[in-house]
Amino acid sequence: FLPNWVSQELIKMSSQASMIGGKGLLAANAVKSTKGSASRALPSYDGLRATTRSTEEARLKTSRSARSAKFSVQAIANPPKRSGRAERKDDDIQDLGAGKGGFFTNTTPDARRVKPSNANGRLTVKVVYVVLEAQYQSSLTAAVNQINENNENVCFEMVGYLLEELRNPDNYEEFKKDVASANIFIASLIFIEELAEKVVAVVEPERERMDAVLCFPSMPAVMRLNKLGSFSMSQLGQSKSVIADFMKKKKAEGGSGFEDGLLKLLRTLPKVLKYLPNDKAQDARNFIQSLQYWLGGSPENLENFLLLISSTYVPDLQETKMTIAEPVVFPDVGVWHPMAPTMYEDLKEYLNWYDTRKDMVFEKDCPVVGLVLQRTHLVTGDEGHYSAVVMALEAKGAKVVPIFAGGLDFSGPVEKYFYNPLTKLPLVNSVVSLTGFALVGGPARQDHPKAIQALKKLNVPYMVSVPLVFQTTEEWEDSTLGLHPVQVALQVALPELDGGMDPIIFSGRDRATGKSHSLYDQVESVAERAIKWGNLSRKKNAEKKLAITVFSFPPDKGNVGTAAYLNVFGSIWKVLTMMKREGYDVGELPEKEEDLINSILQDKEAKFNSPDMNIEYKMPVKEYEQLCSYSDALHENWGPPPGNLNTNGVDMLVYGKKYGNVFIGVQPTFGYEGDPMRLLFSKSASPHHGFAAYYTYVEKIFGADAVLHFGTHGSLEFMPGKQVGMSESCFPNALIGSTPNLYYYAANNPSEATIAKRRGYSTTISYLTPPAENAGLYKGLKELAELISSYQGLKDTGRGPSIVNTIIAKAIECNLDRDVDLPEGDAKDLENEVRDTVVGKVYGKLMEIESRLLPCGLHVVGVPPTAEEAVATLVNIASIDRPEADIIGLPNILARAVGRDIEEVYRSSDQGTLEDVTLLQEITDASRAAVTAFVGKTTGKDGRIGTNALGALAGIMSGGQPPWVRALNKTKFKKADKATLKPLFEYLKFCLTQVVKDNELGALTEALEGKYVLPGPGGDPIRNPDVLPTGKNIHALDPQAIPTSAAMQSAGVVVERLLERQKAENGGNWPETIALVLWGTDNIKTYGESLAQVMWMVGVRPMPDALGRVNKLELISLEELGRPRVDVVVNCSGVFRDLFVNQMNLLDRAIKLAAEQDEPLEMNFVRKHALEQAEELGVSLRQASTRIFSNSSGSYSSNVNLAVENSSWNDESQLQEMYLNRKSFSFNSDAPGSGMEESRDIFESALKTVDATFQNLDSSEISLTDVSHYFDSDPTKLVQGLRTDGKAPNSYIADTTTANAQVRTLGETVRLDARTKLLNPKWYEGMMGSGYEGVREIQKRLTNTMGWSATSGTVDNWVYDEANETFIEDEEMQKRLLETNPNSFRKIVATFLEANGRGYWDAPEEKLEKLRNLYMDVEDKIEGVE
Repeated sequence: FLPNWVSQELIKMSSQASMIGGKGLLAANAVKSTKGSASRALPSYDGLRATTRSTEEARLKTSRSARSAKFSVQAIANPPKRSGRAERKDDDIQDLGAGKGGFFTNTTPDARRVKPSNANGRLTVKVVYVVLEAQYQSSLTAAVNQINENNENVCFEMVGYLLEELRNPDNYEEFKKDVASANIFIASLIFIEELAEKVVAVVEPERERMDAVLCFPSMPAVMRLNKLGSFSMSQLGQSKSVIADFMKKKKAEGGSGFEDGLLKLLRTLPKVLKYLPNDKAQDARNFIQSLQYWLGGSPENLENFLLLISSTYVPDLQETKMTIAEPVVFPDVGVWHPMAPTMYEDLKEYLNWYDTRKDMVFEKDCPVVGLVLQRTHLVTGDEGHYSAVVMALEAKGAKVVPIFAGGLDFSGPVEKYFYNPLTKLPLVNSVVSLTGFALVGGPARQDHPKAIQALKKLNVPYMVSVPLVFQTTEEWEDSTLGLHPVQVALQVALPELDGGMDPIIFSGRDRATGKSHSLYDQVESVAERAIKWGNLSRKKNAEKKLAITVFSFPPDKGNVGTAAYLNVFGSIWKVLTMMKREGYDVGELPEKEEDLINSILQDKEAKFNSPDMNIEYKMPVKEYEQLCSYSDALHENWGPPPGNLNTNGVDMLVYGKKYGNVFIGVQPTFGYEGDPMRLLFSKSASPHHGFAAYYTYVEKIFGADAVLHFGTHGSLEFMPGKQVGMSESCFPNALIGSTPNLYYYAANNPSEATIAKRRGYSTTISYLTPPAENAGLYKGLKELAELISSYQGLKDTGRGPSIVNTIIAKAIECNLDRDVDLPEGDAKDLENEVRDTVVGKVYGKLMEIESRLLPCGLHVVGVPPTAEEAVATLVNIASIDRPEADIIGLPNILARAVGRDIEEVYRSSDQGTLEDVTLLQEITDASRAAVTAFVGKTTGKDGRIGTNALGALAGIMSGGQPPWVRALNKTKFKKADKATLKPLFEYLKFCLTQVVKDNELGALTEALEGKYVLPGPGGDPIRNPDVLPTGKNIHALDPQAIPTSAAMQSAGVVVERLLERQKAENGGNWPETIALVLWGTDNIKTYGESLAQVMWMVGVRPMPDALGRVNKLELISLEELGRPRVDVVVNCSGVFRDLFVNQMNLLDRAIKLAAEQDEPLEMNFVRKHALEQAEELGVSLRQASTRIFSNSSGSYSSNVNLAVENSSWNDESQLQEMYLNRKSFSFNSDAPGSGMEESRDIFESALKTVDATFQNLDSSEISLTDVSHYFDSDPTKLVQGLRTDGKAPNSYIADTTTANAQVRTLGETVRLDARTKLLNPKWYEGMMGSGYEGVREIQKRLTNTMGWSATSGTVDNWVYDEANETFIEDEEMQKRLLETNPNSFRKIVATFLEANGRGYWDAPEEKLEKLRNLYMDVEDKIEGVE
């Protein structure tokens, strides 16, 4: 029983468990003897303390001029492609240039090929190994060299491959040859499925021939290759097991004790199995013992490992006697220090040694930094990079506690070693993980809740620094992408889910030896930031300095304090009040918020006689050049300082105002917004001198302990540099320096928040967007609704036709004739059914307007929503079916109560069936009534959700008839199933309590006190209420997890509706090509719906691998698809490009797969166009099928938005040239390491075939005119200019903001946006309530509306007419706008004049003359002219 259990069950389960834990359960430990395990010293430190720092400094620290050269924008965007430079003597790194051949790494196995110099008659055994990382290279090489020099019986030929090298066809062919002649094959940590498949394809045919195959924790298909005599894992994962189920259950129960128990079992097994005569038992024992040797990692262990396997399984050596030592043991977990004589398993012993050291003296109250290390690097002697971090921290006066574990569950070691053994309080002030992995888990599976629990208890800042794994140092330095996408997913994205921050690359990899080495400047940065984060808990609040940074975009005095959905100055007032209460020195605070704005702008609310803002500091050029180490690098774009921006011609000017130890500063803008020529450049310019001077002041002169960027979003994180994995030459890295960066960020924007985290080293604190309200009806629209109500009551009388005539006339007056097909002539000539349909369609359009959600006003940090605001949000939360939680949406429940299916009601209503339009409105009204009754019980006297809501809600949910049931009993839906309603309202209770738990101010307090900020997802709180409560450190998602199957299902519905509508409007013809946009935030919120839409269009299905990561493809047959494959041109936003490189790879592979199918061209437009373009451009079919485009690495947007916002463009052709110049960089899955490559010819050729353009709206909070990004990415007029027939493509918008997804034309959506926001009194009065900042929001909507005129021509004249009537013709409104924010009002007036001048608005001359006079009047007042 025992041998059978070991081979089939224990090994099976422990292998599976190891994959769940990554380097986890099996990898968690080497066998440890019962005594003396800690007495064995580590591999020698070899004088590293004396030599490493000087060597690293000499190797990497550069002169000022060399440093500036590194900062060149052109050098960042176009790094030199070196070719075969000679090896460098100081570090033996051969630089082959990133991207050569298009791969992320261009190393070869030659550096890991070892042959005996002289066999001397000995048997030569060939070993081939494949590993994920290179830390075993040095130890294995040393082990083989030792055997070859000293063993009398056997010598080894060995060659090793890094997994990533197998992407290169030349390396892969060499791998095949090596395996074909190998005796022994070894693999470890093969967790990338497409590469695992390559390994299996080569090894499996040779498995039986080889003497031994040993695969340590890897993908199941690789583990099944294992073969040691009779021992096999060929059935791994293919049968059920009682033992396996038991162990899974034990693991699920949590706690680090599970791993400890399993490891004890594994340590004991070899001793038990040794005495069993069964061959299978001995083979199982040898496998486990091999694993122990392998995890021991030292040359001595690996030498004995090779001798054990060869002497036991190589036939010609089985009779040879060899002396083979037992595995050398190291502690499973413990504390390590490069100067210590041993590893410590007891914290007290380590602290006793540390405090008695003679080589270092520390201040009594110095900071203590905890370090998290990977055990394998220590036991293999590859710990130089760890030593450098320890030395850097100690040199800066900090003590260190560097802990390690054999596995990757560090929650136990954190508990064991990061608390004071006497007081039980946290011993460390901050923690830096140097593993790069999530705190609990490795490359395969993670346990984020367990990690968060451990970190929250410790409650100190948690940094996760990243070692280079798949690239050499030079490959990373030369790469515009930066860090390898697989490493981004595993070692940046996943640690963010734990709350990890500051993903600084701190070590590189030596090509010749495989060893890690520190990167001097990067290590310095890690050390400085770790200490500064830690100091926040050590300093008294009264001594801490905070730099609050606000934004001004577009650059205009009326725009100071720009942030999405946020009342910035009202929120800063709240923050300062809180800080004063907490003992911070905030100086003499103004009496009210208006005076705070005044102090920054110099004159109240940007009023008169104030061309400049308040100057807090004048920085002499000499001081700037001394303090800013990279100032020379800015000369390339801006010339020498002081330049023309943020300067008086002599000094650099820092705008803002100090209040005690708080500096409120205005971040300078990009600087090139108003320069049409700079906007045309395909790559973005460096920051200007004024921008650099601002951050130099914050860090070096003001001496901020932290900076707080206030609101979504600024410019720092979008400055040129690598996409992810900043180097010292990347501008975001240089600008933020060593200052801890806090960032208030809108909860609904996780994608750009993630850019701020990765490129600006920010700890984000989410804030709530203003709760949405229904748009309602007003003016003529309200009158139209009343007419329809009359018709419903009188339609069967003789008055019916005349009312319909009035409805049609009023609809035309309200400009609804562009949205609804209205009949001509008298309604009495129409059949009753036709009249009902006409009225039904008008009613449907009114209800669409009335029920549309819009955020009203601006959010103030820490202020809870009103009851009325909460109702609209909760109604929409309640409208969604959530099958994963067994919750049925409220509209679905109510439809069932009257015997209807909600989807059927939606479809019928969309078609204008009056009865169902009415029913749908009744369902909406009943939903609001039920939720209003529910919320009403939680409202305080001020009309807001009170903090006593939790108690009130508890009372609601228990006993008596619930208020929502009472509300529904008054409607036709009284039969609604109460059992189904209960879980829905339980869920709404959870959502409401999450809103009440707002921690926006609390999280800031915690961060400033040097505590851990709880992580949480960002996104749409309606789709995903887990976004609440706000005040969390926003993270995105595992980029390898999308698109989900649910996203594929939703995407299929939208694509079907899109294609059917385009077909109907295109003479019954299928569209051949659709141009669409992929946004980062949208795909995070929807788990990849728009990504899935592209897949549906080309007819390819994404598939998960064995670990659930979506990286495989399956072609959908034409029979299943039921239509042609539609070609696409995909424009990825710069943020999507940064976050989802793996998905861009997947999309490019999918499109090329479709292009290569031998199918009729009329059924495969992807292939049709690729063949045409291949011939036209003289390229291969795969090159011609390039369809995934974006900006060059480090650049964002087409700049069309900047040109429009700043009126810095001459004509539309200039805007189109910006788009082509900046968005024509392609991603190629055949050469993924090349990054984004300029491909304008293919881009233009593909755009010429476009029949329709398409974008998605997935959130009620952001629509087409709310932000400039949407029109910035719109190619509608561009496509028309490129098409040979000059035909304008149809343009569509998918609206999935409600349960009833819609596909509208762009024109319909622009009109809907105008009616519900810009022209809606509820919206603009809500904005006016926010004062200065609200006027700016109105101005922004008008400017963005004109942006749509420029790119698509879809804005109707009446939109400008009614906007002019609302904001200009109304004298009282005009006065309010002028008094509240004169600069923004001036921009409103100028936008009307510009729209007319560019031909977008046809207005009578008297209106234009009034606007011209008004503009001059406002200008005079702003300039102080009486």
